[in-house]
Amino acid sequence: MTRVLFVCLGNICRSPMAEVLFQEHVKKAGLANDIETDSAGTGAWHIGEPPHVGTQKKLAEKGLNTEGMRGRKLTEQDLKDFQYVIAMDAENLGEIHRMAGYDCDAYTARLLDFVEESEFADVPDPFFTGDFDTVYDLVNEGCRRLLAFIRERENL
Repeated sequence: MTRVLFVCLGNICRSPMAEVLFQEHVKKAGLANDIETDSAGTGAWHIGEPPHVGTQKKLAEKGLNTEGMRGRKLTEQDLKDFQYVIAMDAENLGEIHRMAGYDCDAYTARLLDFVEESEFADVPDPFFTGDFDTVYDLVNEGCRRLLAFIRERENL
C-alpha cells in the first residue's frame, strides 16, 4: 500500500482539500486498494476541528464531502509511516524537514512542484486570502500530476 500525506499549516483548508481531491483521482484511476491518503497540519490550532467551511463548500460544489474529517497535527511517526509527504508550501515543507532530520525515507515535496508551469510555487492559504476557488484549481491540478508521478514511480 502506498501512503500519501498532505500537509498544511492548520489542517483545515488546503491539506484536507488535497486529501479529498487526491482520493477522488485515486478512485477514478481504480487505485483505491493501492493508495491510501491522509492529511495533517504542522500547527496544533485546529486539532479535532472539521475542515474550514470554505473548503467544505468548495468541495460540496463538486459533489465531494469532508464528513468525518478532523484536523490533526503532523507527527514524527507520520514521516515513517507515509511514503510521500506533500506540503502545500515552502514553510510547511521546511517544518517537515526540520522534524524529519536525516531519518526520513519519505519522498517530500511541495504539491505545486509537480505543476512546473504554474505561476505559483506555493498553494496560497485561503484561511488568510479567502480565495478557495484558486486554491481548488491549484490543488486539483497538483493532485492530478502527483498521482501520475506516483503511478510511474510505483509502477501502478
